[in-house]
Amino acid sequence: MSTKTLYVAITNHGFGHATRATSVAATVQQLAPDTQIILATTAPRWLLASYFDGLFKLREVALDIGVIQTDSLNMDKAATLAALQQIRAHQTALVEQEAEFLQTAGVDLVLGDIPPLVAIAAQAAKIPCWMMSNFGWDFIYRPWGGEFEAIADWIALCFAHCDRLFRLPFHEPMSAFPQITDVGLTGGTPRFTDEALRSRFRLTAPPSKTVLLTFGGLGLANIPYQNLTRFPDWQFITFDRAAPHLPNLCKVSDRTLRPVDFMPLCGRVVSKPGFSTFAEACRLDIPIVTVTRDEFAEGPILIKSLQDHNYHQVLTPQELAEGTWEFLSAAPQPPRTDQAISKTGNQEIAGAITDFLLGV
Repeated sequence: MSTKTLYVAITNHGFGHATRATSVAATVQQLAPDTQIILATTAPRWLLASYFDGLFKLREVALDIGVIQTDSLNMDKAATLAALQQIRAHQTALVEQEAEFLQTAGVDLVLGDIPPLVAIAAQAAKIPCWMMSNFGWDFIYRPWGGEFEAIADWIALCFAHCDRLFRLPFHEPMSAFPQITDVGLTGGTPRFTDEALRSRFRLTAPPSKTVLLTFGGLGLANIPYQNLTRFPDWQFITFDRAAPHLPNLCKVSDRTLRPVDFMPLCGRVVSKPGFSTFAEACRLDIPIVTVTRDEFAEGPILIKSLQDHNYHQVLTPQELAEGTWEFLSAAPQPPRTDQAISKTGNQEIAGAITDFLLGV
């Protein structure tokens, strides 16, 4: 049997799309080790490698822009619109370039998370295109009005060419897609024992007083690290290399380690609204502290879903940035429903991909 090739196109926005799509690709390779994986993204190789233990080919290409941001909460809509208009103006060349690559590389299946143009490129190359996401970019841009409405219409037309969507939990309707399969949560799985990490980083506080601070690939400006001194018997963990040196703040700089590896040590994860962080914490049943983000259409959906399915605390951005963090003294709120949520999205999507590639 000839080697099969899976091409995974990842939206160029933060780190969350890269980590969840790579988690699925890694599961495909576990199920079918001979599958060749191509990751098409401008996400850094070290990030992809931290979620993918095997070999993969990296194609550094940007097929979309997501939202241009100064940090994980602050967006530059004018710059985003200009970049989107550039991509739309060069659609023909981008599609031709990527369709030619797909054919030359012998790609058997395209998986997108979730650049709109990859569906057009796959169709031009006569290769099936599947996608995975909990939202489409048309859903993000449309509420911004004005010229973004035409962009949203264009993106919806692109999505209509997708052959199958794996719709993740915490989702909007995604009605632009003609074929939808609902699946469970995706993400990475911790790779180290609690004892190994505690010993390596000299972490002695119990989980009830251990907090992971993680704000995605873009970070968060003005984190009030001075508040940590108010909790001297607590342990805080961050991947922020610019964080100050504090006695109770563990700064992780090893890029082979990921926030999900530390989650089992923690009683809470403090994060901005983001599917991948939420999903990884929910898969491990770790309470989440987050902030409202009403200007980004995904934000209210993520927070509502979090409140329904996981222990949580919800703050305003001002409470996080300017408050004294007294929320740590309060117990997280329980989920508002007893409805179970599937945690097997990696296996569900990868299983369907493997069946398709192997002709099952």
